[in-house]
Amino acid sequence: MEVEGRVAITGIQEELEQYRRLMEVPPPEEFEEGFSIRTILGALFVAFVMLPGAAYLGLVAGISGQLSSAAQWVTVILFVEVARRSFIVLKRQEIYLLVILATAILGTNPYTGYIWNVFMRTSQVTQGLGVADKIPTWVVPPADSPAILHRTFFHPDWLIPIAVSLALLVLGRTVEFTAGYILFRITSDYERLPFPMAPVGAQAATVLAEISRKEETWRWRYFSTGAMIGLAFGFFYAGIPTITGAIMTRPLQLIPIPFIDLTLNTESVLPATPVAIFTDLGGFLWGFVVPFWVAIGGFIGSLLTAVLNPLLYRRGILRNFKPGYDAIKVEMVNTYDFWLSAGIGRGLGLAAVSLASVLATTWRESQRRRELLRQGLGQPTERIPLTAVLPHRGDFPVPAVFGIYLLSVLSIIVLCRLLVPQLPIIFPIFFGLIYTPIISYVDARMRGLTGQWFGIPFVREGFTILYSKLTGYRGLDIWFAPIPIADYGWGAQRFREVELTGTKFTGVLKTEIVIVVIGLLANLAVWQYLWRLAPIPSYVYPFAQRIWPLQAFTTALLWTTTLGKRELQVLRPQVIGAFFGGVVGAYLLFSLLPFNLPMLLFYGLVQGLGGWPLGGLLTFAGALVSRFYFEKNYDDPTTWRRYATVLLAGYNCGMGLVGMFCAALAMISKSVTQLPY
Repeated sequence: MEVEGRVAITGIQEELEQYRRLMEVPPPEEFEEGFSIRTILGALFVAFVMLPGAAYLGLVAGISGQLSSAAQWVTVILFVEVARRSFIVLKRQEIYLLVILATAILGTNPYTGYIWNVFMRTSQVTQGLGVADKIPTWVVPPADSPAILHRTFFHPDWLIPIAVSLALLVLGRTVEFTAGYILFRITSDYERLPFPMAPVGAQAATVLAEISRKEETWRWRYFSTGAMIGLAFGFFYAGIPTITGAIMTRPLQLIPIPFIDLTLNTESVLPATPVAIFTDLGGFLWGFVVPFWVAIGGFIGSLLTAVLNPLLYRRGILRNFKPGYDAIKVEMVNTYDFWLSAGIGRGLGLAAVSLASVLATTWRESQRRRELLRQGLGQPTERIPLTAVLPHRGDFPVPAVFGIYLLSVLSIIVLCRLLVPQLPIIFPIFFGLIYTPIISYVDARMRGLTGQWFGIPFVREGFTILYSKLTGYRGLDIWFAPIPIADYGWGAQRFREVELTGTKFTGVLKTEIVIVVIGLLANLAVWQYLWRLAPIPSYVYPFAQRIWPLQAFTTALLWTTTLGKRELQVLRPQVIGAFFGGVVGAYLLFSLLPFNLPMLLFYGLVQGLGGWPLGGLLTFAGALVSRFYFEKNYDDPTTWRRYATVLLAGYNCGMGLVGMFCAALAMISKSVTQLPY
């Protein structure tokens, strides 16, 4: 069995090796802080120029993720061009901080959560499930509050929800930073793990540094090509609906957003199956970048769903499906009848095999090192003590960082106790001080050894449901309790990326403070403005109007498990157990079969199972074109992977630019039409 396990792990390593070679970053010779007035100006630019367009287009077309990538490139390119005309060359450290700043400000976004909570309070979906009026008022004001009726955050009813969420935001980011730093010191400095995927994360700063030095390499050519593709497609996909939505009763969509719904055309052949083709060209370009066998496995898994759903319907398991339902309604009822439980079992199975891989890889690595040392073929690893402080790198004293981490976690535990007093404090203490540190360390080690970690899903949900079943608890407060369940292992790899760019950790800390302060103020202004323009969701925001009800239904279904309603039997233990066993069995089968099947095919297959049957069609097509056309034109597939990565970044930038331009026109138009004169 040991041999088969080694073959499985080795298969994954070989498949990922070309991604690890995307960029070779030499050890930095010197470190610089990178934080300067340009960092603050970049934050202001993103907050008040990029953020409004990103938020608006996220609601209209669902492309806020692409806007995040665009924010990186537009911000840094603008600053690079200004610097060049001022005879200044931006350093790699400055560029790296601008990159992480531009991405993070769009994510420091509690006001999106407030709008979402308002929707959960007032939606017909949640009202029909009987959960809307049970959401605690320290999360969102009552449905009849003037704050909701008049769509404003500037009302006393918002004081407690905003105060609670902002306190959790500050404490949460403090815990993320300190936990990531401590894990980095343990896994990278002391254990000397390689973190093979960290160089890929540092690639953006190097590309942009080349531009600053007037070195127009292949990266700039491919980035420009992708940007032109994004500009052209983005005009038809997001630009026309955005502009027409500002001057017409309903926006004109030449390309349906976010998908073409074929469910009514196929329901006679594929009953209870949501058949839809997603229309964002970015999915096709993503197929150039994603590992080939992940894309193939994901598409095969989604096709298996198209086979399973009609069989489950004919056996009476998908009993709530009715002919005439569109894709969204079909997905809702299927989630309730079967796929929510199946998804939990699938996630737990993936977590089990991932954890087993961590333990097996760690044990084999330690055995290999011992054997090399015994044979005199290796040298003892030079460890950096945890108590060491390297001033040139901007290190912090580990005991002080640990103290801040501990104080922040205890503060979250106290806040949890105050908000949900019926929850015994032993549970937040267990998750905050025992579970979270252990799982974060496992994650950090896995990323340090193999560059990947699939996580353990449904921990929070599983605890909540189990607690309700064992204690008889009834209510929704526990779903919103700030129980410190988290996984901070990714932070170790992030600090490794910072180290590879030669950026001092003190510069990253200052950037974090700027992100929180400017991000909060900018998001308040932007989301207040968008909410006053029109209700969210509504026909003005077509993506949100179509997708939010489905997301609300899935979320509210889990909430009903703690209400004790007999008519709502959401979780089915036999389905959870069957999918858990099936995933573990499939993993063993892939490991033992003599056909040398790629393990990434297994991961893609499991993750695609239960998805929309044609949801990954564009990614599948992109992966085929990449493998059988573009890679054939290069001696080394890694070369094409480098090109494809930059091409996708350029596409996202072009898509974001045209989207933000059209969004600006639309918001100006709507503002003018609302003026009384």
